[in-house]
Amino acid sequence: MATRIDQELAFELAQQQVPSAAPWFEVDRRDFLKLFGGGLLVCLCAKSGTAQESGRGGFGQHELPKEIAAWLHINEDGRVTVYTGKVEMGQNIRTSLAQQVAEELRVPVDPITMIMGDTDLTPWDAGTFGSRTTPTMGPQLKTMAVAAREQLVNMAAQRWNTQPSGLIAANGKVTNPKTNQSLTYGEITHGQKLVQLVEDPPFTPATEWKIEGKPVPKVDGRDFVTGKHKYTSDLIRPGMMYGKVLRPAGFKATLTSFNDEAAKKMPGVTVVHDGDFIGIAAPDAWSAEQALNGLRAEWKVPPQPSNQQLVEYLKKNVSEGERGSKHATGSVEDALTSADAKLSATYVVQYIAHAPLEPRAAVAEWTGDKLTVWTGTQRPFAVRDELASAFHIPPEKVHVMVPDTGSAYGGKHTGECAIEAARLAKAAGKPVKLLWTREEEFTWAYLRPGGVIETRSGAKKDGTVVAWEFHNYNSGPSGIGTSYNVPNQLIQFHPVDSPLRQGSYRGLAATANHFARESHMDELANAVKIDPLEFRLKNLTDERLRAVLQAAAEKFSWGKTKPAAGRGFGLACGFEKGSYFATCAEVEVDRATGNVQIRRVVEAFECGAVVNPNGLRNQVEGAIVQGIGGALFEAIRFDNGRILNPHFAQYRVPRFRDTPQVEVVLVDRKDLPSSGAGETPIMGLAPAVGNAIFAATGVRIRNLPMVPDGIPASQT
Repeated sequence: MATRIDQELAFELAQQQVPSAAPWFEVDRRDFLKLFGGGLLVCLCAKSGTAQESGRGGFGQHELPKEIAAWLHINEDGRVTVYTGKVEMGQNIRTSLAQQVAEELRVPVDPITMIMGDTDLTPWDAGTFGSRTTPTMGPQLKTMAVAAREQLVNMAAQRWNTQPSGLIAANGKVTNPKTNQSLTYGEITHGQKLVQLVEDPPFTPATEWKIEGKPVPKVDGRDFVTGKHKYTSDLIRPGMMYGKVLRPAGFKATLTSFNDEAAKKMPGVTVVHDGDFIGIAAPDAWSAEQALNGLRAEWKVPPQPSNQQLVEYLKKNVSEGERGSKHATGSVEDALTSADAKLSATYVVQYIAHAPLEPRAAVAEWTGDKLTVWTGTQRPFAVRDELASAFHIPPEKVHVMVPDTGSAYGGKHTGECAIEAARLAKAAGKPVKLLWTREEEFTWAYLRPGGVIETRSGAKKDGTVVAWEFHNYNSGPSGIGTSYNVPNQLIQFHPVDSPLRQGSYRGLAATANHFARESHMDELANAVKIDPLEFRLKNLTDERLRAVLQAAAEKFSWGKTKPAAGRGFGLACGFEKGSYFATCAEVEVDRATGNVQIRRVVEAFECGAVVNPNGLRNQVEGAIVQGIGGALFEAIRFDNGRILNPHFAQYRVPRFRDTPQVEVVLVDRKDLPSSGAGETPIMGLAPAVGNAIFAATGVRIRNLPMVPDGIPASQT
């Protein structure tokens, strides 16, 4: 699993066209200790590891830091401060991480403050992506909490001149039951700074959890609903100016002429012209907009393809010299000769935008040669290194802070907005705030990759799948392997020179690969005339996957009820990133208009032991709603280096009226470690809906989005 995750990270980075990670610099321990008053400091010493990068060439191997230090501080008043390089993007990870610390430290959640995504205060971290926070950062913080608890008990035992084995740590204090003596954690640590190195301590079994596994309210939730929380766009610095960037006329454009005389005459305006980068810093946002409008530039845009040429382009532009992942067993050709049903199909996935609630934003401030940046990013340390590289300064001269951010969905790995703000601030000699417009977010941020997936398969009359061939062009290798027991397989990812900037999106390519695979499994089931649920169960031996499939089917009453006229049922299942899902959908098709409405979705989800059931349920529900857009109508239209629909008025996202009845079944496996849940729940929606459309109409749709303009009346 670790190797697979590392491969996916490398593919994401390559797709985003960002440089490989810069060398890691340790936080100076002496300077860090100066930040604290009295208290207990616990450091985690973890085993070294390496990341094997593949998927797209050019990276080789990058050795991760040999020591991942993590900090937990107990203040004199008993409050607990926890430091993590992970960030809060709306997924409520601040709450679940606090629960995990509270469980092992034996304190309530309320006294815990999480310091997240601050490169001067928190340990180095690769970033918040890939559903890795819960299975990786969770155990690290729990390890710290166990070590702190044991050290607190030992310190109390020394003070009382007794054995630690008879003492109890609970509710933020250590008690001696024999003498009724007790000391709060703050009283124990008063005036002391201690460092303890630990590795792999035992955790509290999930069956004995008192704080984990419970629906704890969202930490700082009131600040978000009342408007008290300050996003990057809300920040104000003394003397701050406002930035704007002049964007090229199209992708891959080169500047041919430029005139800034009108802008320079405006009071307080600074114009920055560096190569093809042109920006404005002005005393207020209105002046910045006016100055931008005063710039005159001409660009040369080379001919480029359109979205209507996507299939042809991707098939013809496989990256030379780059090898994609490949898996082969048995002989597909031999197996097809003996199959009773043989199918081949092509599935197409369009580029889509992340459309976060909060577009990219950054505030940059120079103090001498030290740069401080506030920005919403999933990878603060990577952005720190990007800034250091851009301005040719050591990383320790760059301080990146990430306020809790208004969503990302995989779209905020890179630091282009931070670099632009810092360039303007350096030229202006004052702090600069730069806020991307919605049009800039749609046009210049990277997109979820488009892709073409070609499939061949064969099955016996009894429902046994005997042959499976699967080729993905461009969209990625994540989730490309089949969940089913097929003796003869050929599965391959083919990297392509993408016509658009592309990168990580919630679920990566697993959404596209699950759509193609689960749609094709339904086609096979129909070919051999076997119920889709029965067909899947016949070819599955993975008990975790069978369990969620059966749980979803039971909740949905699959096979026990029949759809009403004009309606159809569909299902899909799969696993990715340590989590398992099964999705059942009911759709209604208006035969007169071709309009498709999703009426009901049931999803069973299993990610090991559940840390916060409310948070997990919200993640699953949110993923289902987001998945409606990519399944039915979201698609970027482009032509000759330009995005044609860079506004919400032209780019359709799910609305309240699109939202079906959603039922989530959480399969809580307390016998298994907790896995992440930020990405996997989105993967089953599109194929389940596509299969339901087929059940309702007999029309098989193999493109995402499936019905941007409804199903043509002639087909319904």
